[in-house]
Amino acid sequence: MESLDLRVLADALAWKGAGHAVTLVTVVETWGSAPRPPGALLAVRDDGVVSGSVSGGCVEDDLIARTKAGLQGQVAQPKATAHAAPSTITYGVTKEEAARFGLPCGGTLRLVQEPLREADWVEQLLARTAAHELVARTLVLSTGAVTLARAQRGQAMAFDGHSLTTVFGPKWRLLLVGAGQLSLAVAQMATMLDFEVMICDPRDEYAATLNLAALGVRRVLGMPDDAVRELKPDAHTAVVALSHDPKLDDMALMEALKSGAFYVGALGSRRNQAARKQRLAEHFDVTPAELERLHGPVGLAIDARTPAEIAVSVVAQMIMVKNASVVGA
Repeated sequence: MESLDLRVLADALAWKGAGHAVTLVTVVETWGSAPRPPGALLAVRDDGVVSGSVSGGCVEDDLIARTKAGLQGQVAQPKATAHAAPSTITYGVTKEEAARFGLPCGGTLRLVQEPLREADWVEQLLARTAAHELVARTLVLSTGAVTLARAQRGQAMAFDGHSLTTVFGPKWRLLLVGAGQLSLAVAQMATMLDFEVMICDPRDEYAATLNLAALGVRRVLGMPDDAVRELKPDAHTAVVALSHDPKLDDMALMEALKSGAFYVGALGSRRNQAARKQRLAEHFDVTPAELERLHGPVGLAIDARTPAEIAVSVVAQMIMVKNASVVGA
């Protein structure tokens, strides 16, 4: 589940706490070409304000109108609708309807629409994912009952017409070793992609020049290898060494390569990478299999020259590996 969907739930929780009625809509099946995958989430407030997307804009207007009408009915007849159960909606059954709603290539969407009656489960789910737990949420359509359980990596969304189980993962994390122009550019791009970004550099003269707080980036104090150990990198974590200082990079890379991080990268030329791998193998007991996980020179080969261009190559490669790891999980 994407971090976007966690933001949708956070918005829904805030709206519910402010006294609004809220409806959640989840994509459960798609046929043909669909712009949003199964599991994509949308929250609709009683006044029509939305968070998230289920079709990239194709059916949202109609869905908002339907949802607002249903929520207004709940206000008008609270006793009759207090226990309204979730229901399914299908768009694009015919070619004419697909064309009407602008679904590409005659695509079809099947959605589950549910009134958010209790917000306790939302608060618990957000707390558990914030603690870097993978959570499976199961909705029983006949009753609207929701249960939460620990999910397994690779567990997919499941829908059998009676119950819906969706998986919510923790935010993707990125730890950058070394502060500087390149780290700042990478941090800005990764933040835009909804990564939780941290920078570790014990050299105050480097880190002090970056306004990290304004970017929503956290500075991790101490030595980078200690920071990696404390972070406990998992399959939702990337570690990239950009200091160009072996005293900072090597120990951090050793810890990262022995962890569950989905991506480990290091700045430097091919000659420097060869020397680094030799040091890691001879002095830090890093195995050949672990060394194979190191992306170095870091980034895609796009002939990047400026810090911003190098950042594009780094983030693009990281996203490529991330998406491949999700598909292959």
